Parts: sequence; structure tokens; C-alpha cells
Amino acid sequence: MNELTPIQKEIVTALEQLKEKSLITEAVLAKKVRENTKIQGKNKAGISLKDLEMCVEYLAQNAQLTFALHLNSANDILIKKEAVFKLLESDAKKRRQSSEKSISVLTNGDLRNKNSGGKTLHKRSDRKKLDFRNIEDFE
Repeated sequence: MNELTPIQKEIVTALEQLKEKSLITEAVLAKKVRENTKIQGKNKAGISLKDLEMCVEYLAQNAQLTFALHLNSANDILIKKEAVFKLLESDAKKRRQSSEKSISVLTNGDLRNKNSGGKTLHKRSDRKKLDFRNIEDFE
């Protein structure tokens, strides 16, 4: 088996933490990965199908955790706990890969710069204090 990338290792960790659930949605898994790695921003980012398939295969071989991947009508990945691991069929895989072009997914780069995605917090306007001793400055 190939060596896992850093993001795939985080996905494996998150799947192991969520192993009690019988159904895990892509959003729940991505949220868990963001929590574990303390990534700020990218709140709507999903998980890449390629990374998830590698992780499911890795867990089936090494940790005896078997998950089956399913795709709902909105092209969201559903991860079900089943007796044998199963990846997506070819038509579902093509649908998901084409929809991944228009969504953001978590990548290895997000782990390197954890503060990616979101804008920094700043006030919209500075509050100016009025100094009554120098009132002629404002006239």
C-alpha cells in the first residue's frame, strides 16, 4: 500500500474517531478533520474522493474498519459502516469528480498554512475619539 499523505492521515484519524457511527456524511468528516488540525477558514470545504478512497482502503487493510462509499443526489459522499469495504461505481465516481471542480476540498496545503481560506478579522471602521480640549481641530 502506498504511503498516506498528511491530509489522508488526518482523514484516517477522523474516521477512526467516528467509527461508532453507522453513517458519516462528508460534512461531518470534514468538520472533524478541521477540528483535529485546527484549520481556520474553509468551513464549507469537502473531502477529495481520491483521498477518501485511499483512506477507506487503508483502514480496511490495516485497522479492520470497513466502510462503503455512497453518493447521494447532491453528489455528497456518504460513508457507511458495512461488512466489506466498497468504493464508488464508475458512473458515481465520474459524477463526483466533475462536481469537485466547482467545490473546495481540503488539501495538504491547508495543513501547512492552517490559517487559510478565511479573511482576517478586522473592524469595518475605526472609532475616532473626540478630544474636547482640541475642539478647533474639528471645525
